Amino acid sequence: MRTTSPCRKLLPQKKPMRSSSLPPATDTASTVAERRKTVHGVSLVIRGEGTPVFLMHGIGGAASSCGALAQLLSAHGFQTFCWDAPGYGESSAPPEGLDHPALVLDILATLNVGPAHLIGTSWGGVIATRIAAQAPEAVRSIVLADSTRGSGITRTAAQRMLARVPELAAVGPEILAARRAARLVSPSAPAWVAEAVRADMAAVRLSGFASAATMMAQCDTTDLLPRLQIPALVLVGQDDVITGVAESRVLAENIPGATLGIIPGAGHAAVQEKPMEMSAAILAFWEDLR
Repeated sequence: MRTTSPCRKLLPQKKPMRSSSLPPATDTASTVAERRKTVHGVSLVIRGEGTPVFLMHGIGGAASSCGALAQLLSAHGFQTFCWDAPGYGESSAPPEGLDHPALVLDILATLNVGPAHLIGTSWGGVIATRIAAQAPEAVRSIVLADSTRGSGITRTAAQRMLARVPELAAVGPEILAARRAARLVSPSAPAWVAEAVRADMAAVRLSGFASAATMMAQCDTTDLLPRLQIPALVLVGQDDVITGVAESRVLAENIPGATLGIIPGAGHAAVQEKPMEMSAAILAFWEDLR
């Protein structure tokens, strides 16, 4: 395992890096047009052309959570696909017992775009890990952002994850977001970033959230990690108090050849807080694969 911190040192920039404290709306120089497409009931936001990248949000997110990062990667010649997971955003509600990794593989096969880079935040990283173990031929690399082995690593963690479902049903997403969203970002996060993270959580739907929580409660990828044969980059916000740096270190230490990068000034929602630093780390990682 290699460790690099801060991650922004990983990639020399061809242009001066604009401050990541600016809202995405002010960063128009590299804006890539986006379009929506629905595949197997799943709404995808697609940007750019080139090598495919499939981005998967966390349990409290949506396609919009990965938008700024996808814009930056698309501006560098990649075609990005950000999904609204089943039961999230504009996607259909998930069927009972949904196999999320199998669904992603079905989507990639239907799109016929060839092996893809996978980027997964938190829950999305668990999905990416399972896809890489199940179908390595469909995967170019995985990036696990503020992720985990799953909530099934302990009974307590699994029960805590499942308890979020009746809480959401009882109080609704607005109150759930008010209770939890502030912990997802660094204390130094700009107010507009914290609000974007809160708004994403406030828009979750019970069907999608319950399906995701059930998967997470049943999942422990510990035994899969040493068997992965896919290039892997593990990124984590230095101020992440949800999954944390220690858990990301476990991921990186147990995946053969993986690199760990720590993002200063970011919390669990590093993909939204520091998209420029994240993209720099990811692009450098992909450049090393050539």
